[in-house]
Amino acid sequence: MSLRLGDKAPNFKAQTSVGEIDFYEFLGDSWGVLFSHPADYTPVCTTELGRTAALKDEFEKRNVKVAALSVDSVESHYGWISDINETQNVEVNFPIIADENREIAEAYDMIHPNASLTATVRSLFIIAPDKSIKLIITYPASTGRNFQEILRVIDSLQLTANYSVATPADWKEGEDVVITPAVKDEEIEARFPKGHTRVKPYLRLTPQPNK
Repeated sequence: MSLRLGDKAPNFKAQTSVGEIDFYEFLGDSWGVLFSHPADYTPVCTTELGRTAALKDEFEKRNVKVAALSVDSVESHYGWISDINETQNVEVNFPIIADENREIAEAYDMIHPNASLTATVRSLFIIAPDKSIKLIITYPASTGRNFQEILRVIDSLQLTANYSVATPADWKEGEDVVITPAVKDEEIEARFPKGHTRVKPYLRLTPQPNK
């Protein structure tokens, strides 16, 4: 069974580049990003793990813990991390999971037979503090992930989890947001004191409420 949005992220214990972890314990009360790579020493993924390390402060200020996964061994990960640190001018500071038996890959539906019978596809999961899955993106091997988009989605998910708003197309932190249809017109003034713009009865905009 493939995972869907809103499903509980499967827990697991695994050996990683920073020792054994229990995934739920690792996440604690934080948000989480779990993303997979077909194998160690792959060129696109080398740049992605470097970019993740470079964005350490951005993830931390959003209370997000990051973990990567590859079907190769911990020993292989150590060598790859050395290459990543050297070529990307970073220090990898998050666990890379060793999933040699592919149990985690199977639990998260990261093995797609039409892509490879043995290697994980490049999937990314954003997981809320209640361990529910809020976003799933699967990239082809030839296209590197856009980490600014990943941070943008985290900003949107964290905002919309706390307020009755949604974020419009191309929204970025600090821009106006959409008031959800569940909020009645007569409730808007009290709930959104910064004011609002009524474009259509179903399209009502307000300044970002937590700014």
